[in-house]
Amino acid sequence: MATQAHHFACHVYYEDTDLAGIVYYANYFKFIERARTEWVRDLGVDQRALKAEDGVVFAVRRVEADYLSPAHFDDDLLVETTLDSLSGARIVLKQEVKRAGEVLFSALVTLVAIGAAGQPVRLPATIRRNLH
Repeated sequence: MATQAHHFACHVYYEDTDLAGIVYYANYFKFIERARTEWVRDLGVDQRALKAEDGVVFAVRRVEADYLSPAHFDDDLLVETTLDSLSGARIVLKQEVKRAGEVLFSALVTLVAIGAAGQPVRLPATIRRNLH
């Protein structure tokens, strides 16, 4: 499924690293989460309103992650998010963390729409339209 990539810039701070100055592995999940939040916002989706009005929230169902090369303290990174696939209640995204064009971390993230009781629900039509 072709879609335009979304880009989110981030900077590696001391708090993101281990004693060797290398980004701690779990912090890549923070970087891609922030990028997904901005991606959804840029699609025109107000997640607070979606929850309040429709009772729908997004939850991460699955993440496949590949650590390819380390990022370091003071690096400028770019998180690229692209839509991989879309179904009635599921969004699959490809996310890559890059430094100067080099892919350091790659993830395939499956999001599901869930209702107040935690059950899967269909994505609202407005979101599906924005993703096509």
